[in-house]
Amino acid sequence: MARSQEATITDAERPGAGDQLWSVFEFARRYRLAKREENRLLMLYGPTASLRDLLANAQRHSLIS
Repeated sequence: MARSQEATITDAERPGAGDQLWSVFEFARRYRLAKREENRLLMLYGPTASLRDLLANAQRHSLIS
């Protein structure tokens, strides 16, 4: 039972996951960010950044206005 629960834990929920370095391109693709937001994150951090920083600074804009 514990094994199946462990398999459902995402990368962001694991202890110490915020310290992992992520590709900004991969982060933007995974979280479906607009190209403009991806470029903003690239200007802030370069090609890699910690997951914690990316999650704290990424902005998703609603498609419905």
